[in-house]
Amino acid sequence: MTLVDFIRLMRDRRGVATVELALLAQILATMVIGIVDISSDFVRKLVLEQAAQRAIEKVMQTTVDTTVDMTIVNEASAAANVPLDQVSIDFWLECNDVREASYDTECDQDEKEARYIELTIVDKYTPMFPVHFSAINADGTYHISATSGIRTR
Repeated sequence: MTLVDFIRLMRDRRGVATVELALLAQILATMVIGIVDISSDFVRKLVLEQAAQRAIEKVMQTTVDTTVDMTIVNEASAAANVPLDQVSIDFWLECNDVREASYDTECDQDEKEARYIELTIVDKYTPMFPVHFSAINADGTYHISATSGIRTR
């Protein structure tokens, strides 16, 4: 190879874009995989939130066979597609903005009374790809939860 051929070869730019793409393709693919996984987790969290809100709207619906809290828990479990033990419900009474020990007590006549119901659904999300981000558990899952509440009185 002569010096002229070597200089001509050094100035040749054909194929540079292909080499650059080959170098960056792995980085781009990793970013896409991460975005897909995070999006799937976000969708699951939205499903839990919508299930919690849908269930809490049924606060006034009861049947002869079940109580208000079991109606809400059953609705949340079915809507979120989680077992019943992953759904919790909390009832509480506040007298003058102070939480009372029992929901079944009554406030004094001169106190402001407020009754609340709060529903929480928890679930685990397992990433599709072995790329892990912060807050991952030892078993390779992420804990996600959704809470919805309502003041009933």
